[in-house]
Amino acid sequence: MSNSFNIKNNVFENRLFLNRIVAAFITIIVLASGLVVRLVYLQVVGHEHYASLAKDNSIKIVPLVPTRGMIYDRKGKILAENRSSYSLELTPEQMPDVDGTLKRLQKLLDIPDETIETYQKQRRRQKQFTSSPLLIGLNELELAKFAVVRPYFPGVDIRTRLVRYYPYGEITSHVVGYVGRISETELKDLPVAEYRGSSHIGKLGIESSYENALHGKTGYAEIETNVQARPLNTLSETMATPGSDLHLTLDIDLQKTAYDALENYNGAVVAIDIKTGGVLVFVSRPGFDPNPFVVGIDNATYQSLQNSDNQPLFNRALRGLYPPGSTVKPFIALAGLEYNTISAQQKLFCPGYYQLPGASHKYRDWKRGGHGSVNLNQAITESCDVYFYRLASMLGIDNLHEFLQKFGFGEKTGIDLLGEKSGILPSREWKQQQKNRAWYPGDTLITGIGQGYHQVTPLQLARATATLANRGNIVTPFLVDRLVTAQVSQPGPEIHQGVIPLKPENLNNVIEGMVNVVHSQRGTAKGINRGLKYIIAGKTGTAQVMGIKQNARYNENEIDFKYRDHALFIAFAPADNPQIAVAVIAENGGHGGSVAAPIAGAVIKQYLSEQP
Repeated sequence: MSNSFNIKNNVFENRLFLNRIVAAFITIIVLASGLVVRLVYLQVVGHEHYASLAKDNSIKIVPLVPTRGMIYDRKGKILAENRSSYSLELTPEQMPDVDGTLKRLQKLLDIPDETIETYQKQRRRQKQFTSSPLLIGLNELELAKFAVVRPYFPGVDIRTRLVRYYPYGEITSHVVGYVGRISETELKDLPVAEYRGSSHIGKLGIESSYENALHGKTGYAEIETNVQARPLNTLSETMATPGSDLHLTLDIDLQKTAYDALENYNGAVVAIDIKTGGVLVFVSRPGFDPNPFVVGIDNATYQSLQNSDNQPLFNRALRGLYPPGSTVKPFIALAGLEYNTISAQQKLFCPGYYQLPGASHKYRDWKRGGHGSVNLNQAITESCDVYFYRLASMLGIDNLHEFLQKFGFGEKTGIDLLGEKSGILPSREWKQQQKNRAWYPGDTLITGIGQGYHQVTPLQLARATATLANRGNIVTPFLVDRLVTAQVSQPGPEIHQGVIPLKPENLNNVIEGMVNVVHSQRGTAKGINRGLKYIIAGKTGTAQVMGIKQNARYNENEIDFKYRDHALFIAFAPADNPQIAVAVIAENGGHGGSVAAPIAGAVIKQYLSEQP
């Protein structure tokens, strides 16, 4: 039998208990001290910093989007305006299932996938309580469809927004341009403060080139919010400054006349006020309806425009490159006179072809039997190729390049539009650099009739014509005449002009030949002189699209339309007191006199009939 004893150590237990009490007390003291120190820091040391953060939490800066400026033609007719439009807007915070709601809306209103994707990207950049548009410009059917099921779509509503509208559609698509949703790439380059709240930006034409002026200045409102950042009260507002209204030099009635006159031909028409350089007509046909781009064009429609053989999205007036053909001959003739290479009365014989010394190749004239002996006036009037082959050979490419460059060939005109092409004015250096080949005498010959490497834009050709009509006073084309903000008007961009020193008698001889092109029985554009009350100076041109073998004959009825020659015409009027200069290019039109000249004639007739 064994006995067990429970030995209790009261002293040890009391000491252990006391130690625990002391440790707990010390812990409480330390924690309390830390809390006191933190409170002192928050209330005294860091008061200013944390008060500022608290204020920022309770006050939000909300952007006030400015109204985009309007665009008018020279007579005050609206070319671009802002119209009230219904938009379908979503507030994610009020929607129990955003993705599910989007799927139901897509099925209800036949919304394309790319529209949903665009909205999702835009939504990620905004607060959940902020309303943003899914669809802009709802039609009556879409409104009716949604109105019936509105109670089943919490967080989705119909609101009114200002949407850009272009009343003249395709007629002004390339010159006025359009606005579209801001892309991710554009957003990175835009000033954040100015474009907060903005969803659209100029994409093309005047809308793009004058984006800063049209957009205006963003305003801001100080909004008091709660802890969830919901607005409670407006504390102050700095109102947005509306964008400037732009008044163009463009004449929309004249623009429509030129566009309609091109009819079934692709091409371009540019008309310039000779005295100022203001662009009266800027047509590129075919155009396109810019309005779908504003609300969001569907992919199928965009692809049809992008892949069309007619290239409606291509700005032919600004970026189209064409051989000038015989429209360059007045300038070649003037070069011959200015360099004393030839006199106005000196005659050169045209047997229907020209051969370089020691060469067998024949450079043909458009007239199979030739023109016989012709002087400068006759060569311009009848557009004798052989005369200009010989004159170009006598001048040489160096003189040709130097003289044509003075009239702006091979250079941008400086118009106030983005994306202009400079064309090509060939030279020895250019060919060596671009083709890695030497310049040959034959290159000079075909440059003398506006073929070969020489390429111009319709705008460039119109400017050169205006400069010739202005007797060497260079005009720089421009479209914006003035900007108007809050009834304060200011002129458009500063225009830099210049002067080409030319002898008056040489100009008179060349212009006389151009007058005969229209008013002489032998003129290549005599068909447009019926019933004229003024004198037109002009020059027809034909630009080859495809090469022709040495002994072959060109017959446009035997080749596809797309391979037929381009038809060109330049003109100014009245010849004795020029007011308007016009350049026309009708792609695959064949004959400048029968196709391009009547188009220019219609523009000139309408413009001069409206002048005092």
